[in-house]
Order: sequence, then C-alpha cells, then structure tokens
Amino acid sequence: MRLVFAGTPEVALPALDALMASDRHEVVAVVTRPDAPAGRGRRLVASPVAERAAEAGIEVLKPAKPRDPEFLARLAGIAPDCCPVVAYGALLPKAALEIPAHGWVNLHFSLLPAWRGAAPVQHAVLAGDEVTGASTFQIEEGLDSGPVYGVVTEDIRATDTSGDLLTRLAFAGAGLLAATMDGIEDGTLRAVPQPAEGISLAPKINVEDAEIDWSVPALRVDRVVRGCAPAPGAWTTFRGERLKVVSAALVPDRTELEPGAMAVTKKAVYVGTGSHAVELSWVRPQGKKPMLAADWARGVRIAEGERLGAS
Repeated sequence: MRLVFAGTPEVALPALDALMASDRHEVVAVVTRPDAPAGRGRRLVASPVAERAAEAGIEVLKPAKPRDPEFLARLAGIAPDCCPVVAYGALLPKAALEIPAHGWVNLHFSLLPAWRGAAPVQHAVLAGDEVTGASTFQIEEGLDSGPVYGVVTEDIRATDTSGDLLTRLAFAGAGLLAATMDGIEDGTLRAVPQPAEGISLAPKINVEDAEIDWSVPALRVDRVVRGCAPAPGAWTTFRGERLKVVSAALVPDRTELEPGAMAVTKKAVYVGTGSHAVELSWVRPQGKKPMLAADWARGVRIAEGERLGAS
C-alpha cells in the first residue's frame, strides 16, 4: 500500500522505521507538526519524524492545521491507500479522514477502551495497573473511540517509569502497526468496535498534577515519581523552591517519619509519607542539574525539623 505516515515525537520513530523497511508498503510522505522552538536559543527545530523522513528522502508535510486547504489538496494528490498514525499531536478533520481509501489507523499506547487520551502510559503507571499494551484502531471523530484492529500486551514492572514503559511499547507497537497494515492490505483483518464498558480517560499530565503529596501512602508517592518521569517530572518544595524528585525507592521498614519529614545519613535521604518512608535517589534542585539526593542534602545542610512540601 501507499502510506502517508503521521507522527511527531521520537516515540513514533520505531513505527516509521518498521513501515519504511516493509517489503509490502511504501511510505510516500509523512505528516508532522510544524518546526518548534527548542533549546536556549529557541531556534526552530524539525520534529524527529520530519528529520527521519528527510534523511530517507521522503516528502514531509507540516500543516499548521490539518484542515488547511493546501494540505488537504496535497494529501488528495498523493492519494494514499492508508495513513498510519503514531503520536501526531493534532485532531484530524473529517475532510482529511475521508481521503485515504482505508482511512487513518492510529497506534495508541493502551489496551482500548482503557486510557483514551493524550497520556495513556502515564495514567497506567499512576493507577498502578499491572498490564497495559498498545492498540491499532480506525480513527473516527471521537476521542480514541474507533474500532480496534489488534493489540499487544506489556507487563508493567515495579520499577518502570513512564519513559521506560513507553520505549518498550513503541517497539512492540511498531510491529503491531506493520502487521495491521499487512492485514488491511490482504483483507484478512477487520476492525472490531470497542466495548462500551471499561472506558477510562487519560488527559495530559500537567506540572500541577506532578506535585508530590507526602501525606498519601508511600506506594502512591512512588507511582507519582515513576508516572511523571521523565516529563513533567514529580516535584516538591524545599525552602520555598521547587525540588524535582527524579527517582526514589520504597523503604517499608521505616515508619517513624511524619509526612515530609527527612532523615539524612551520609549516603541516603529518607522522607516520611502517609505510610512508610521513601528514599530519594536522584533529585534536581531548581536551576541545577540532577544530582544524588545525598549530595544535595550535604550541600543544603538540612536543619532539624525542616520538611519537604512545607510552605
């Protein structure tokens, strides 16, 4: 099939690579978000998908909005058989959905209908799910509500961050998306409507959502730290400034610390929660690079009675 691939961030690259390597399909163009400012100089930078396509000599389309008449006309001129999508980052209008013969097929990183929305992997970790996965489905005008072609499952490990899990799903999902394109082409695959039960939503995780509440049980604190890593990053406050908690570990045998209270040794920083303590592994003070929590504690010289999260 003639494919136009839609995607933007690095997580979309394994799928793009898999489709470009396929003997059965030809990626004739990609659709991606416009160049965005990045770095200290805020210079405009092309998306990872745009860069990979340019390296391969594939046409790159960067519409400001997918409803732009110029983009729709060009897409119609390309006449793709199908448009596979991975983390494109913009809503597709009906006019665009109707152009390819087999529509637009999205690779979504959850087991639909669970965790529809922008941050399925983060919400799966935050919720303490034991299993997640990826789904391919036909895009329609509703939010991730279209019929499903196929799924792969993935166990969520006790130490997984959202970044760890998303990396594994990106590669597993790449194979699923390629297989879905094969099945659509040869007519052996039919999309099945999603069940009406089990729907959950996964809206974007904002910085405000990533603040640690030390009064909740340690298991919840651990999920917030892992679920918000690498972005937006779990955080708390110390002496009125934000302190990012890059990683932490559960310490079930320490229950004497009150929420937010710290116990500091030469090699460790323990913090109390609503249940038992957690040990801070890596932190990132405001305006600085990540560092070992013990090094941070030595530098700031924590006084008796000081707490994290105190206003």
